Amino acid sequence: MTSPSLPTRSQAVAEALAAAGIAGEIVVLPDSARTAAEAATALGCEVGAIANSLVFLCDGAPLLVMTSGAHRVDTAYLAARLGSGEIVRASAGRVREATGQAIGGVAPTGHPAPLRTVVDTALQQYEVLWAAAGHPHTVVPMSYEELLRVTAGTASPVTPD
Repeated sequence: MTSPSLPTRSQAVAEALAAAGIAGEIVVLPDSARTAAEAATALGCEVGAIANSLVFLCDGAPLLVMTSGAHRVDTAYLAARLGSGEIVRASAGRVREATGQAIGGVAPTGHPAPLRTVVDTALQQYEVLWAAAGHPHTVVPMSYEELLRVTAGTASPVTPD
């Protein structure tokens, strides 16, 4: 059962997390956690433990990249690793269309349909990760293994060492 005090989009995320067996409870923050830095400050954790949800277009289809808040995705590097064509940032409209969520609140799950997902291997160094939970004021804790499971993602570096 989801909390009625959660935003609608976060309720969908809570249901998807529960269906995947992820026990982390969604936290509603008083201030926006739209950026990794904002989220880390609000949570008192390292910015690298924030699992940023970034949506790109890869070979014409949405690609969700869950990356550490400590660095940026190198799209040319990632395209070479995936053996794909060019990877470009999706527009706000395409992000909402693919995820049902607005930029700044995109969760790793709870989307209208499954998304091809890459999970940054840099995240595995943190015991607890924090990901957006469908709204810019909501976040959810989980382990790296849970993030891989809930996204059915492929583990990969997203930037060269």
